Amino acid sequence: MANPDTLGLSPINAIALVGALGVGAQWLAWRLQLPGIVLMLLAGVLIGPIFGILDPARDIGPLVGPMVSVAVAIILFEGGMTLNLHRLNDASQGVKRLVVLGAPLGWLSSTAALHYGAGVGWQAAAVFGGIMIVTGPTVIAPLLRQAKLSRRPAALLQWEAIVNDPIGALAAVLAFEVVVVLNTAETITHATQALLVGVVVATLLGWVGGQGIARAFRRGWVPEYMKVPVLFVVLIAVFAASDTVLHESGLLAVTIMGLVIANADLPSYAELRRFKEHATILLVSGVFILLAASLDLSTLAQLNWRAGLFVAVVILLARPLTVLVSLLGTDLPWRERVLVALTGPRGVVLVAVAGLFGERLAALGVPDGELVAPLAFVLVVATVVLHGFTLGPVARLLGLSGGRKPGVLLVGGSRFSLALAETLHKAEVPVLITDPNRSRLRAARQAGVRTYYGDILSECAEEALELQQFDQIFALTDNDAYNTLVTTDLAPEFGRGNIFQLAHAKEGQAHHDLPSTLGGRGFADGLSYGDLEGAMGRGATLRLTRLTDAFGYSAWQAEAAGAQMLLAIDPKGMPHVQNADHSPVFGPEWQLIWMASPEVATA
Repeated sequence: MANPDTLGLSPINAIALVGALGVGAQWLAWRLQLPGIVLMLLAGVLIGPIFGILDPARDIGPLVGPMVSVAVAIILFEGGMTLNLHRLNDASQGVKRLVVLGAPLGWLSSTAALHYGAGVGWQAAAVFGGIMIVTGPTVIAPLLRQAKLSRRPAALLQWEAIVNDPIGALAAVLAFEVVVVLNTAETITHATQALLVGVVVATLLGWVGGQGIARAFRRGWVPEYMKVPVLFVVLIAVFAASDTVLHESGLLAVTIMGLVIANADLPSYAELRRFKEHATILLVSGVFILLAASLDLSTLAQLNWRAGLFVAVVILLARPLTVLVSLLGTDLPWRERVLVALTGPRGVVLVAVAGLFGERLAALGVPDGELVAPLAFVLVVATVVLHGFTLGPVARLLGLSGGRKPGVLLVGGSRFSLALAETLHKAEVPVLITDPNRSRLRAARQAGVRTYYGDILSECAEEALELQQFDQIFALTDNDAYNTLVTTDLAPEFGRGNIFQLAHAKEGQAHHDLPSTLGGRGFADGLSYGDLEGAMGRGATLRLTRLTDAFGYSAWQAEAAGAQMLLAIDPKGMPHVQNADHSPVFGPEWQLIWMASPEVATA
């Protein structure tokens, strides 16, 4: 039994609490449209240093450090798996500049901010300045998902965060080795050799691991049900082997491994990446809760007003200066440069690595080494809260966001699709029709509706379309199987609740029906493509009705008896499909899109 004089949780209860709070905070943030990172930090601080419910070091023990390290490695690996070189395209020049020029410039500017802003000595500032190169993929990904940035600035921020993370860790290792040489009897030759060997080994291990996984999966050496377990085992083995040679070099190894796999064109890549994304969401939640709960308020008491000055200098001077100088001479529009310059949140890697090197610097007797960890946490909290609340508004102000109004993507250029697009346009809802048959889009183009000629599932469509501006997708083609393929493939990205398709033409015949686990939600009360096109051919039309206090939903029902309700648009411009599992309450300022039969249309 636990000591009654000591408040604490069992390791199992502690891990369960961390998981529940992390996922719960993300869900609550989604419901309230708030930055998830902010709520996770708040939850961790509340249960940790404020109320003392959870103390990771007390309740989980010495496994906290290794758990965080492995979690960060998996997060960086998943980030590397998103770095497909074929999709970089017009952002490649900016990414190269932010890595090749931005990393050293960020190191110098951050070191200067630490020394002159926070008053930290040059040795500790050089080590911590190297760590500050990182901008936190654990923070950037949730922020980009919420802000819905345009494709190129989003790619710039994502690539910079993922690629610069291991570079920042290695820069800290390099600076620390120099500090060790200055404070011990170790020679510069030995320190340089250790660093070079570690970088080379990490690069080779990452490349071999990625190539080995790609070859094994492509040649069928691993069955489908074992691909994810094998991937995890190889990932952890590569990370551990590289970290054994040179501490923190494992981050470089796993990033390279993910990059190799992302560009190997594996048939099962989508499934692997999807599973990794789910795992990353869990790990990000857990790591942030653990780090926030581990905060010792007494360490923050060591800081003074210069800590605030340091944060202000980093956000307002060091970061903008680094980005704007790095991007000089590129063809990037000034709006995108400003957005990237004003966005530099720090995350898990910064706190984890800074805590490690802070302890090592303090052990060596380096002045101000004990200030590294609290300064890192203050910087993370300040940047996460600031960018969590400002990235979306700043992006919209600069015209680099998908916009405030949710858009609708219609797949299939039929007569019904065109009528629905025109009606949505009247309701001031952004809409786009896509079809791989150019002739089917002719009428839509003539009507002034935005169109895209091509397959929505193709890589070209992903590169050409700003998909983040659409919140809902309606698969309305005459091919039931294709509708199911589109909704099944895009559901993980848009959410199954935002994906709809027409009913199957042969619904009710079990030997023709597709599994219920595939496809999207129902639309138009079970009407098929043939039903809708037949009604349009007989003279049916789509109507838009705005409800008011005087003319409510019941009045519309009485006037349009027997009409087919299709969509209801709330006062914020969000379309809602009325079906069995979602029937909103309609009030004033709602708009109804409905199909009027030939008889009602004539009347």
